[in-house]
Amino acid sequence: MDVDHPFRTPVSVRFRDIDAFGHVNNAVHVSYIEEARVAYFQQVLGVDLGSVGTAVASLSVDYCQPIELADELVVETTVAEIGTTSLRLDHELRVGGAVAATATVVLVHYDYEADEPVPIPEAWRSTVVDFEGHATE
Repeated sequence: MDVDHPFRTPVSVRFRDIDAFGHVNNAVHVSYIEEARVAYFQQVLGVDLGSVGTAVASLSVDYCQPIELADELVVETTVAEIGTTSLRLDHELRVGGAVAATATVVLVHYDYEADEPVPIPEAWRSTVVDFEGHATE
């Protein structure tokens, strides 16, 4: 396991993910990243992202090598930074240990009723710091 990315999510590459060039379409990478983010919140924080307000404020992906149908894909995730109302998650999509893509997502904790960002709960902050093994601020 990568020390910088302590959380690993195996992801199945599906036939429908493959484009005309025989590799995973670039847009599908974002779905893989979302799957890893949902798993991180469920397994590390005990939070169902469908039951709390969050919004993706930014997302960037750098593509390093193609991912193919037969590949065993793992998405490694770390919370690299915790702000007042946001989290920055860094991801590596790996095939056989090689980095196929990297991504950074800024996720804002959001109150949709009030239509405004809200502070990251202290319980999230302390759980992430304990799990990651380092301060994330």
